[in-house]
Amino acid sequence: MRYALLTTVLTLVTGSLLAQCEGWQQRITCSIAVDLDVSTHLFNGTEELKYVNNSPDTLGELFFHLYFNAFKPGSEMDVRSRSVVDPDFRVGDRIAALKPGERGDLECSSMQQDGVPVTIEPLGTVLRARLPHALQPGDSTQLSLRFTGQVPLQIRRSGRNSAEGIAYSMTQWFPKVAVYDERGWHADPYVGREFYGEWGDYEVAVTLDSSFTVAATGVLSNADQIGHGYAPCTKPQKRKDGKLTWRFSAPRVHDFAWSADPHYTNVTAQVPNGPLLRFIYQDRPEFKVTWGLLPAYMVQAVELLNKDFGIYPWPTFTFAQGGDGGMEYPMLTLITGERRLGSLIGTSLHELTHNWYYGVLASDELSYPWMDEGFSEYAGEEVIHRLLPASKTGRDHAASRLRYLNFLTQPDNEPMSVEADHFATNRAYSVTAYSKGEFLLDQLGAVIGDSTLHRGLRRYFNTCGFKHPGPVDVQRAMEKESGLQLGWYFKEMLNTVRSLDQAVDTVKGRNDSTVVVLANQGLLLMPLDVEVRTTSGDTLFFNIPLSLMLGARKEQPAGLKWNTLSPWQWTDRQYTFVLPIPLEEVVQVLLDPFERMGDADRANDRWKATSAKAGNRND
Repeated sequence: MRYALLTTVLTLVTGSLLAQCEGWQQRITCSIAVDLDVSTHLFNGTEELKYVNNSPDTLGELFFHLYFNAFKPGSEMDVRSRSVVDPDFRVGDRIAALKPGERGDLECSSMQQDGVPVTIEPLGTVLRARLPHALQPGDSTQLSLRFTGQVPLQIRRSGRNSAEGIAYSMTQWFPKVAVYDERGWHADPYVGREFYGEWGDYEVAVTLDSSFTVAATGVLSNADQIGHGYAPCTKPQKRKDGKLTWRFSAPRVHDFAWSADPHYTNVTAQVPNGPLLRFIYQDRPEFKVTWGLLPAYMVQAVELLNKDFGIYPWPTFTFAQGGDGGMEYPMLTLITGERRLGSLIGTSLHELTHNWYYGVLASDELSYPWMDEGFSEYAGEEVIHRLLPASKTGRDHAASRLRYLNFLTQPDNEPMSVEADHFATNRAYSVTAYSKGEFLLDQLGAVIGDSTLHRGLRRYFNTCGFKHPGPVDVQRAMEKESGLQLGWYFKEMLNTVRSLDQAVDTVKGRNDSTVVVLANQGLLLMPLDVEVRTTSGDTLFFNIPLSLMLGARKEQPAGLKWNTLSPWQWTDRQYTFVLPIPLEEVVQVLLDPFERMGDADRANDRWKATSAKAGNRND
């Protein structure tokens, strides 16, 4: 029944509105078997990969990621961490200090294409495979790989023996084929940022000591042989070596991750008309309250996300204790467990939300990290205030704006279009991916209307799910929903670090009217809201569109009566409009009254009359 539901939802998500996000994507089917020796932390495995070339290009080679090789002294991750001015405290110089038995290792010992040996070339965290038979457009091929590896000490995301004592966090652990899209191969070295993967159906068999409980991407297909909280063990495996083989099926995902620990407990909660949630964490007395309360919050969170941002398409989702903070994978998140309840809920919600943006939409996180991190921040912020009634009601627009503004004048501020790996500082990456990404949407809500923005996000999800969208796809979804041209907004916000500084220039009387002159003192372009207060106690609201929008915002915020003025030509440094009110009746002119725009100088946004017939004044 769950798989029937999954198929239906996937069809709905991928089959509608094909005019946007339409294009080719490669397709894989991946069957992996891995055997882990928990006494030596060594593993060996096989991988059967069917690769379908839906591109218009002939491929003479494929590339694979060998992520575990980053955890060796001298790797690009090691050098980057020791040379950047603000290294991640979890990494620092720890890779350089690893001893041989503590290092990560992933080697492909052999590869065949349809039974013919493939020439392979290891390149650090990347593997080049030169195909004996080039893959023509529309054709498919079968690759057989054998690989071996060593699980490193836990440093960043992956590894063994985490700071909280989780035995294994197995992420980025197998030879993973790189993405080939309209921009070519994405065979980037692993230096600590996030990921981009091909869509595929995964069947994964994990064999290890039977005392360990496994949390993983996908659905456990042999639960009756396993037990461990997944189902009653009615058909136990009988192996002389004391191991169990866990078999997971994960349709239409772009990665596969798992974790394992002998002290895990396994708790479930069912979302009405939604997925089964699993909470797999160490059975420790100090976790009984916080982790015991988490399921009810996350059931509600999934319901809210489904309602507001799109339907979660898979039958399960697992919150597992592991990793080194919080990290998302398809149908699974690894989070550290030693947290107060508020932190546990907030982190779990953020990682859950990723499965809408990282999981279903799956943009290239190395090129466009803000499309995942920033959008997940935005959606999570929408949900958290309804999830925790004691928190502030509604979105905290001021906090989002201040996080954005506080970085504008910093020397390491860089455009959002910089590749994730290439930011000069870790701080610049974090602020850009998270805070700027969130504010991009928050401010856009002021430009087109918050309800329009929310409809645009649902359109984006339903149209581009399982299609690796790029920035233009977000833009087009918002344009179609708002009826406005928004290329100017995305180009300036993504490709520049220009600042916005709109100001009240002069307010003066003319006969029985008041002339208001506004100025654009910055380089960033933006429409503008204006509030005017009068001596009679009335408050008037005006919206000034930007000429580049080729229209005006239809939705007016706060349920108030607004007047839409003529557009501000983007080439004009000043804009003038006339109020049919004598100057002596004007008390205040205020720009951006709800403080939604990232204006760098609020001091010049307000004009106040000092007394009746006081003339003009800028405060």
